[in-house]
Amino acid sequence: MLPHDYQPEHYESLLTRKVVRYLPSFEALGAPPPSLYRSPTSAFRMRAEFRVWHEGDDLNFVMFDREKRKEPVIIETFPFASLSIQKRLPVLRDALKNDAELRHKLFQIELLSTLSGDVLVTLIYHRKLGDEWAEAAKALSSKLALQVVGRSRGQKVVLDRDWLTETLTVQGKTFHYKQPEQAFIQPNARVNESMLTWACEQAPPSTRDLLELYCGIGNFTIPLSEKFRFVLATEVSKVATRAASENLSLNAINNVEFARLAAEEVTEALSGTREFRRLKALSTPIADYDLETVLVDPPRAGLDSATLSLVGEFDQILYISCNPLTLLDNLSQLTESHDIISLAFFDQFPYTDHLECGVNLRRRGHNEAIE
Repeated sequence: MLPHDYQPEHYESLLTRKVVRYLPSFEALGAPPPSLYRSPTSAFRMRAEFRVWHEGDDLNFVMFDREKRKEPVIIETFPFASLSIQKRLPVLRDALKNDAELRHKLFQIELLSTLSGDVLVTLIYHRKLGDEWAEAAKALSSKLALQVVGRSRGQKVVLDRDWLTETLTVQGKTFHYKQPEQAFIQPNARVNESMLTWACEQAPPSTRDLLELYCGIGNFTIPLSEKFRFVLATEVSKVATRAASENLSLNAINNVEFARLAAEEVTEALSGTREFRRLKALSTPIADYDLETVLVDPPRAGLDSATLSLVGEFDQILYISCNPLTLLDNLSQLTESHDIISLAFFDQFPYTDHLECGVNLRRRGHNEAIE
């Protein structure tokens, strides 16, 4: 997403084009009319990353055009980013340009922000970072009121902390999330609130349990925990799993357990065909969960065949997807046994061809409200 992609005057037509592209394929699978959740037209991205381009004494933040990869596009303004990132970009560029220690062999920056305006910047280098770098970085942190983390091959330097706390509102309640740098988060916070609200609307209060795959830092887990007796959430990333556990404490939630398992390992654990030492710490043995609903939010490749078969065994499936094509492919199998009860399109990435989707499926014969 480059600055010339910014077309707020064409927002509605661009969104319509995306919806029209995919909607007939969902309708062919029996989906009802979708709910459509729009994005703010500017300042919607909580994350941004740029290459650092050195040319003589000059230093710029750049991106590369997909069609002209060798030609850097200098970032003068970046209207997609949160206002707190936009505000700091020019002063951050000047501060790095004018500090020999901070600019030396700096090749990339990554910025993370929150709705409250906090910012964390990760500076990535082709060299080892020492005490002089740390002192210069502390001065930068104080001057620009942001958190600074330094990285190089095999090295990470944290001056104060390497995370921010985000607060999201879902169905009138606020939830707090510790977001570590370089962990996956939904980049569009306002659309993320819409996604969480939609997911909670699809899950009436139940006396049974929820299985969540690809839970990340607990984005969906936290608000959905109020809808179920217990939640078993799985994630393979150690950083994300650790943050997810801390997010339970932040929100005073005590009916969720996290298991560090890949999606394909969950099938083996539930069937009992393989024992995992990582599951020994669960206070409730995995066989004692009364699982009826499953939530999946897989990567762009969608669900592999084994995970797809596992998901198909549940009476209710909540499927969040960042790739309509792999979602449609998975749905072609799931709709052999399940009906699509509701469909939602979330414009997580305005001005691009990407469209985030949410699908609620119920097993045929179990279409009544889950109690």
